[in-house]
Amino acid sequence: MNFKKYSNLFIVLIAAIAGLIVHKALSYFIIPKEFEDQFVYSIPLLYLLFMVFSMVIVYILMKVKEVMMNSVGYAFLAFTTLKMAIAYLLLRPIIHIHLPKTPTEKMNFFVVFIYFLAIETILTIRILNNKQ
Repeated sequence: MNFKKYSNLFIVLIAAIAGLIVHKALSYFIIPKEFEDQFVYSIPLLYLLFMVFSMVIVYILMKVKEVMMNSVGYAFLAFTTLKMAIAYLLLRPIIHIHLPKTPTEKMNFFVVFIYFLAIETILTIRILNNKQ
């Protein structure tokens, strides 16, 4: 197995673990425990979901690069749009609840979403700049 070939997936995994540790540490001091216990999606679940989405997208982009180098950017846009639609569907239960914890949960959701979007963007740039 060629580990260099799949290094981008390893980067997503390491970034997800590092982000989760930092996020949980910050939330321990900032978010009241009773808020966190009432979240629709726990912070580790959000990281797991978005890590899986990101790994699938990065893997597909690596495969698209092997087949059609000029279509990587279009594939990135298409799959990111699909991920945004799925994220909206996941966010709907949070949007429709009006509790004191709702703004905090929305903020957590968007922080995780933007974090993984940044990781995907950086890795897509790396894939595009990597000459074969």
